[in-house]
Amino acid sequence: FNALDNIIMGTKGKYRKKKVMKENVTKISEKFGLEMDLEKKVYNMAVSEKQTVEIMKVLYRGAKILILDEPTAVLTPQETKKLFTILRKMKEQGSAVIIITHKLNEVMDISDRVAILRKGQLIDVVKTDSTNEKQLTELMVGRPVSLEIQRPLVEERKTILNVVDLSVENEDKTMGLKEVSFKLRSGEILGVAGIAGSGQKELCEAIAGLIDVKEGAVLYNKKNIIGKTPDEIIKLGISMSFVPEDRLGMGLVGTMGMVDNVMLKSYKNKKGLFVDKKPSEKLAEELVEKLGIVTPGIETPVRMMSGGNVQKVLLGREIESKPNVLVTAYPVRGLDINSSYLIYDLLNEQKKKGVAILFVGEDLDVLLELTDKIMVLCHGELQGIVKSRETTKEEIGLMMTGHLKEGGDDHERENS
Repeated sequence: FNALDNIIMGTKGKYRKKKVMKENVTKISEKFGLEMDLEKKVYNMAVSEKQTVEIMKVLYRGAKILILDEPTAVLTPQETKKLFTILRKMKEQGSAVIIITHKLNEVMDISDRVAILRKGQLIDVVKTDSTNEKQLTELMVGRPVSLEIQRPLVEERKTILNVVDLSVENEDKTMGLKEVSFKLRSGEILGVAGIAGSGQKELCEAIAGLIDVKEGAVLYNKKNIIGKTPDEIIKLGISMSFVPEDRLGMGLVGTMGMVDNVMLKSYKNKKGLFVDKKPSEKLAEELVEKLGIVTPGIETPVRMMSGGNVQKVLLGREIESKPNVLVTAYPVRGLDINSSYLIYDLLNEQKKKGVAILFVGEDLDVLLELTDKIMVLCHGELQGIVKSRETTKEEIGLMMTGHLKEGGDDHERENS
């Protein structure tokens, strides 16, 4: 179906008055400044274009209230700016817009008033022009919180992981990754940026040995681990941890409690016929205390926890396995701001211990503050690797959409 079909779908007289409907859609799009090709197939659209179609569907039906849940999560800075222009136009035309977001800089940019929720309760409603990010954070968490992300410098670095011309083919024969090459060093956090579906998932799972690789190599201390299963990688003495995007589907067993999920990482190392659960029980209790995990008990099935607490269990387990390489996909997704900064601190602790960290993120502000370098993917291709201190959100945004390509980065040239 094309954009027009999706907009008018479900309305009366779809086939009898399609020409008239198209004229009405065009008038509304011009009124609100929504630029779109009504004949373009939705499956060929970028995420931002699909979002525009969804907004148009609401306006076409005469709705005066628009509710957006994390609307900028998969948008580039340029696309976010365009969306906010549309929303301001809607406000001028008399529409009410509610945006649910965790990005405080966007709250300050687009809103007139802010409602703060904490644990399901409305804490306060404040005017945006009379507040700031620090005050909003304190209202969200209930106490003062530092919004500064540390970026410790580790002097001694050596290449732990060398990815060479990595290509992954999806089940539908399309290329998920196309000849991606980079190096991951000890004591370094390498960020990965890209619009959703740009190859981040394939990259992480290929490194972890979860999917087949068509071409290329993943060299761990010069040893190629392509074709090895996670179990075989462990047997080779390689210490690698993976925090997947799908927490319950791939990272944890939802029907198990914390103790059994923690034990999944280490039970094969036990000697004898019986498994001693006491070390796992102790570790689970330590994680509850250290990470502030909210659970009725360490034996409670993790599927009963909130998404944020599930993420804490998963990340805590992987970090406690003392890896040399830590691959994380959206590790703070669904976490409150206090928990997010706790995770950043944990990652920096691992960095100072010499762990090589691959951090796939969606918040460009966090990527710029936390990481040492950022590699940008677009449609499975590497657009470049830039130093976090020397780049901007706008530059990364252009790379994410394929409008800018950085070549010859020292991350690819250095021999170490």
